[in-house]
Order: sequence, then structure tokens, then C-alpha cells
Amino acid sequence: MTIHSTTICAVKKDGTVAIAGDGQASAQEAGIVMKGNCRKVRRLYDGSIIVGFAGSTADAITLSELFEGKLKQYNGDITRSAVELAKDWRTDKMMKNLNALMIASDGDKIFTLSGAGDVFEAEYDVAGIGSGGAYALAAARAYLDAGVSMSAEEIARKSVGIAADICIYTNHNIIAEVQDGRV
Repeated sequence: MTIHSTTICAVKKDGTVAIAGDGQASAQEAGIVMKGNCRKVRRLYDGSIIVGFAGSTADAITLSELFEGKLKQYNGDITRSAVELAKDWRTDKMMKNLNALMIASDGDKIFTLSGAGDVFEAEYDVAGIGSGGAYALAAARAYLDAGVSMSAEEIARKSVGIAADICIYTNHNIIAEVQDGRV
């Protein structure tokens, strides 16, 4: 599934996870920016889980709500909740038409979820989705590999910023949420 119109990047460093995302919503068919200050990174489950989403806004918000329901059902167990959401997403008649991707973290684990039933745990402590996701992921890995003295949030924000310089579906209105996994 190819998702355009955003960049979301998650970075784990020093026991903290940051998820950053841009604020641009585009009408791809018309080639115009519809809104420049969307909030695509949010907190769920009483603030203990952060998610970022790419794709259709209505579909992504629906997935966020369904994921929060799974988190409540499984007492905040992010792994079980992610797997159960992905199973439903892949098999449910209505859900399988949802056009979005999601990154979720509890401050320790980072998962990327897709409608194909995929639940990928982040490799190298970074994940990226959306049209600029690969650019942001590459930038974040480079920052981590170089051992820069920046926080997870600074790396996530800078990585989305780099993607915004390259991807026409990404802007510099970057929002980030941070979750400490050591709590």
C-alpha cells in the first residue's frame, strides 16, 4: 500500500521514543494543499501510547479509535493490541478498506501497522511511514549511527524536516509527542 500526503517518523534513543509528523493534508488528484496544520501524531490510552498515522484522515482517525479500544481491552498491552487490530483490519469487511498506516509506541516498543495484517517492530530503533517516510527513516538512522548528541525528539523532528525538503506532500509544520519507556 502506497500512502502519500504525509511523513511520520518514530525514533527511540536513551529509553525515550518520539514520534513526529508533518501537518500537510493534500488533495492528490487536484495537486493542492488543503490544510497545513493537521495533527497526525496523538496520544491514546490515557496518554501512555503515542501514534502517528498516514493516509486518509477519516480512516486514520477510525484506526486510532479502534486501536484505543484494543488497548483498553488488553490493558495497555501494545503488542497484543497491535496484533489484534492488524488481524481485524485484514479480515473485517469494513476495516479492510481503510486506507492508512500507523506507527504506535509505548515508549519502549515501536510498531508499524498496515491493513495487510502487518505488525512490524522497528529495526534500528526507527520507523517511517507516508510519502516521505523513507527519507525521514534514512535521516534518523544516519543521526543515530553518527552518535549525535540530540534527543529522540530532536532527531525525529529534524528527520521529518529533511523529508519536507524533499517530499512535496510533506511540510515543515512538525508536531512531535514523546514517551519515556523507562517509567
